Amino acid sequence: MAEQAFRSLPSVDRLLAHPRLDVLAQRYGRDTLTSVARAQLARAREAIAQGKPAPSIDDLLRSVEASSSALYEPSLRPVINATGVIIHTNLGRAPLSADATEAMRTAAKGYTNLELDLESGERGSRHAHLEQLLTRLTGAEGGIAVNNGAAAVMLGLNAFAFGKDVLVSRGEAVEIGGGFRIPEILKSSGARLVEVGTTNRTYVKDYESAFSENTGAILTVHRSNFRVVGFTTTPSMEELVQLAVRKRLPLLHDIGSGCLLETRDFSLAHEPMVQESVQAGADLVFFSGDKLLGGPQGGLIVGKAKYMDVLKAHPLVRALRVDKMTTAALQATLLHFVRGEAAAKVPVWRMIAAPVADIEKRAKRWAKAIGEGARVVDSESTIGGGSLPGETLPTSALAIAGSGTFLQEVARRLRTSATPVMARIDKGMLLLDPRTVEPGDDHLVVDALKDALGAKPA
Repeated sequence: MAEQAFRSLPSVDRLLAHPRLDVLAQRYGRDTLTSVARAQLARAREAIAQGKPAPSIDDLLRSVEASSSALYEPSLRPVINATGVIIHTNLGRAPLSADATEAMRTAAKGYTNLELDLESGERGSRHAHLEQLLTRLTGAEGGIAVNNGAAAVMLGLNAFAFGKDVLVSRGEAVEIGGGFRIPEILKSSGARLVEVGTTNRTYVKDYESAFSENTGAILTVHRSNFRVVGFTTTPSMEELVQLAVRKRLPLLHDIGSGCLLETRDFSLAHEPMVQESVQAGADLVFFSGDKLLGGPQGGLIVGKAKYMDVLKAHPLVRALRVDKMTTAALQATLLHFVRGEAAAKVPVWRMIAAPVADIEKRAKRWAKAIGEGARVVDSESTIGGGSLPGETLPTSALAIAGSGTFLQEVARRLRTSATPVMARIDKGMLLLDPRTVEPGDDHLVVDALKDALGAKPA
């Protein structure tokens, strides 16, 4: 049977001779089409070897057409996030506000005064566009932006502890996510990690006993994506500041999420705020732009002037700097906080603040449009993105019940729809949470789900 299936496959030349591929050959070129056809026939032979039936000529033609077109289409596509995870790292973390998006578009389409002082006509500093906003919001004496959070930490360590020891609590020598491990960042920066204390209990005296003439800095890291509970002790920021002053060392604080609003006002646990760290006396504070700040990817650094001046002049700053579009988006995002409108205009905070009653109404409209098999259930949304570990928000979700294989197939169809929709499977149900879906995209979710439920099995 397998030999017969193999013999049924056309040759590359015969497949390419089909009239349906004439237009593609003109559009993409004969060489490209030949390469794609060979690849599809190879996949067909592999499938037959695994006991699957031979594809028809029509199936092969469709696969050649789809694969050829895919070579010339962007692979980065808009995705609808219906998972209920607000800051979803795999989906690009924080979506930008309308103002931030427009600011990026405006900066991208023409020239800007990125490094030009318009008053004097002389060369200016790109840091100036963000520094005033950062200092106003956090109370710090200076601020800059680099291309991501890991880069911010690496820059600080390289500038002040290259070839020296850095004291880090053993419970904070963590992996934040995506391979971002504090020990490896330290090593890459040229500093040496000296762990103090234990995983669950670290005291100020542990830092003091580890101090030597080669100690360059104290680094404290907010455990932003996990919790240590039970028998635990951690020095306060004020205690570490006092120690750093006594030892004449810079205190570096990797605060992670970049929270500028009090999360307890949104029925969540308290998340350490940037301005709290500055007020406590940390010399440099590092945080991300695309987490709770709600802006584009970036690593922000704020702190005392004498340390910020060193960073601004550091050779690595040029290698790690952000471009005009990121600067524009960060500026627009920071302005939302300055104006006191972040909870209404920054998507991350708008999602966090969304009333459950409004979410439930949307979920019910979705369920009504889907009809039989769809219902609304109580569920939980998570913050995600290495922020507020273990914290959830009550929500309402549209639920589809079924077997595991059925739900996996529906989820796959949603992911591969014209506008990909990401859902989650939990407790024998496929769940779609309106909290993380823009209201204007509701019809796209409904249409994709209808198609996914009505399509014949692949």
